[in-house]
Amino acid sequence: MAGGHLKHRHLGRKSSHRQALLRNLVTSLFTHESIMTTWPKAKEAQKLAEKVITMAKKNTDASRKQAGRVFYQPSLFLPTLFTTIRQRYLSRPGGYTRVLRVEPRNRNNDQAPSAILELIDGPRDMRFAMTAKTLVRERATEEGVREITARNVQKVTRFREGGMEELERAVKKVEAEDWKEKTDEDKDEKR
Repeated sequence: MAGGHLKHRHLGRKSSHRQALLRNLVTSLFTHESIMTTWPKAKEAQKLAEKVITMAKKNTDASRKQAGRVFYQPSLFLPTLFTTIRQRYLSRPGGYTRVLRVEPRNRNNDQAPSAILELIDGPRDMRFAMTAKTLVRERATEEGVREITARNVQKVTRFREGGMEELERAVKKVEAEDWKEKTDEDKDEKR
């Protein structure tokens, strides 16, 4: 129906191909914690990943069976899904993944809109790393930490267990990297 509301994006594929694509994307997401794909695919995979994590939070036999249907190799992914990932998101009411738009990759010169799909509060959480870098930069200035940065600190640490301590460790790591870069630049200038 022209102009009608769609339940999902068709992604230019038949139903079976689309289902296989989304299952593969979600499997890659749980394997690597962060994947880069086109923006429409990321948004569709985000829906499926959120549903799978919600199933893991329920932790019933029925939810295990349903989550097992998503993965091609459930014996590899269900143990991590129902232990580490479930524990990570137990207190979070929703919003387990994040889609970040990035510059289009020059893949086949089509300039398709690209995005990064990542699990929130994981070891590869991009916003957490960006907040740590921003804190380092703003603490070095005379004005101090801005209000928007303080809000971002609250957002990235709110549901993360030991969030403030982990953020401070990340800030110290960024400071050490910056110091190392400065000393390397000074050595290069002296040569």
